[in-house]
Amino acid sequence: MKVLYEDNHLIIVSKSAGEIVQGDKTGDTPLSETVKLYIKEKYAKPGAVFLGVVHRLDRPVSGVVVFARTSKALTRLNELFRSGEVKKTYWALTQHLPKNPEGVLTHYLIRNEQKNKSFAYEHERPGAKKAVLDYSVLGHSDYYHLLEVHLHTGRHHQIRCQLSAMGCPIRGDLKYGAPRSNPDGSISLHARSIRFVHPVSHEEIFVEAPLPTEGPWQAFTQLTSSTSEPA
Repeated sequence: MKVLYEDNHLIIVSKSAGEIVQGDKTGDTPLSETVKLYIKEKYAKPGAVFLGVVHRLDRPVSGVVVFARTSKALTRLNELFRSGEVKKTYWALTQHLPKNPEGVLTHYLIRNEQKNKSFAYEHERPGAKKAVLDYSVLGHSDYYHLLEVHLHTGRHHQIRCQLSAMGCPIRGDLKYGAPRSNPDGSISLHARSIRFVHPVSHEEIFVEAPLPTEGPWQAFTQLTSSTSEPA
């Protein structure tokens, strides 16, 4: 686990692909418990450690995850996420190049609970939720294209589903049309950065997660300095 930022009210870490953020039916140790143990040991805290789960990333996705260390921070962070005041940036690798180098995607998604999958439609239909994101192509390697994505809405598997609907499934994402899986079971979607106003100090927080060490990502390491926090 890599800690990207911490203070008395929150802690931000970089999640590895394959980790679950919160406990589920698999019984695997979730990232939240790993973070609790880290806090307990670092600060020699007696008894139970409070840690609030503010948001989640899908298990095969890597990148930035924010946790609250106090109930006050949890309440305020929940409101920031709910109101759209938290700005998240995602990077994705795709084998196919989008028709346009940048654009806005709008679909209507219907979630199938049994298949744990969302389906995208061009027009409204009963039970569908509107999903909007914008994307831009940041770079290319010999085999893949790097897309930067910003969500305007928060829907189940939104980036995975919408990029697939555009004809650009994410590398390794068999569920949404990739031709083959990644060797480590990940998909090449990375929560690259997050920006928000601190719920207690009211200072602006900007945090970036380093790229995964898996081979295809390393072709884009030269971009990490040029796309860092703007002045």
